[in-house]
Amino acid sequence: MAIEDIQFEAEEHFEKSIGALENDFKRIRTGRATVGMVDHVQVEAYGAFMPLQQLANISVPEPQQLLIKPYDKSSLKDIERGLTVADLGMAPQSDGEVIRLNVPTLSGERRKEMVASANECSEKCRVAMRNARRDAIKKIEAEGKEDKLPEDLIKKSVEEVTELLKQYEGKVEVELKSKTDDLLKV
Repeated sequence: MAIEDIQFEAEEHFEKSIGALENDFKRIRTGRATVGMVDHVQVEAYGAFMPLQQLANISVPEPQQLLIKPYDKSSLKDIERGLTVADLGMAPQSDGEVIRLNVPTLSGERRKEMVASANECSEKCRVAMRNARRDAIKKIEAEGKEDKLPEDLIKKSVEEVTELLKQYEGKVEVELKSKTDDLLKV
């Protein structure tokens, strides 16, 4: 495997880590309703577990409310049960046609807990990226010894991977700051 391929592989891993962080951040609710809050909800319907998006139209009619309208009214109870099991911290309210989820206002203490959770997610992302860098460096050094490449080329390649990591860690910081600002906004 060429050194460039190893660097490209590391960059792909960094990108995937950022994507996973963004998904984790979608699940951390701020004081506003977003469709991403229910992305991970699985509903047992028609004899199988299905993502909520396949069973219903999800919209945000008001900043503090999610509206879930089933495509098939017979699946309303299943969706309601799935939302209850998902433990979103919101009680589903059904009127026989649609389900409403009212997003409660976050207390100051709860906001701080959410910020701590966001910090944990971002640290997990950083650790994953550092592990990818470590693996890439090991591969670069092994490839360099195997192909008898000059030391300065190996060192330069290692520095490039480290520089790439710094760029992606900067992206993590930007994402974290954005989420923290959202959480602390009253």
